[in-house]
Amino acid sequence: MSRPLVIGVTGGIGSGKSTVCAMFAEFGIPVIDTDQVAREVVVPGSEGLSAVVAVFGLDILTPRGELDRAALRKLVFQNPALRVQLEQILHPRIRAQVAAHIAKVTTPYCLVGIPLLSDRKSQSYLDRVLVVDCPEEVQESRVMQRDGLTREEVIAIMKTQATRAQRLALADEVIVNGGDLHAVRAEVVQLHQRYLALAEQTVDA
Repeated sequence: MSRPLVIGVTGGIGSGKSTVCAMFAEFGIPVIDTDQVAREVVVPGSEGLSAVVAVFGLDILTPRGELDRAALRKLVFQNPALRVQLEQILHPRIRAQVAAHIAKVTTPYCLVGIPLLSDRKSQSYLDRVLVVDCPEEVQESRVMQRDGLTREEVIAIMKTQATRAQRLALADEVIVNGGDLHAVRAEVVQLHQRYLALAEQTVDA
């Protein structure tokens, strides 16, 4: 079988990416979550974890020898240079692992959830990008309610992500998730048919 059509799904924190991906999954479409893949590449005993420890030291490990993601996140959140170092270690390994997952896909297309997608050049395996969009004030209220954060904390997180305009500039398709799940589901149904047709065209080309 030829390679499946690969759809990157992105959106800011609280936009509802997971909700949209779950709706596609109801059609039997595989969803490769890069957050989960990021965990896979740093499991205890992995070469990825060894590379992280070599740069950041043993303090970012839990007593059980697992990566203390909260401690590492706090460290790089306060130091952009360290964040770049971490990305240089993890991103190539994440891309390789995503490619391995894609190679196992047997459906006409699959989704790859990429929360922090900011450019397409570094994600050359993507055929299309679907952006889940919503107003920033909706993002803020959702994350405050979901994670128990203050508005200031949510805004600080949002500032580390691509802007809404930057995300939309990457989009081939956009789903607006303002809270009406019936409308979102209707858009997912339409896009599912569209992606099946595009995948068929790709195979025939």
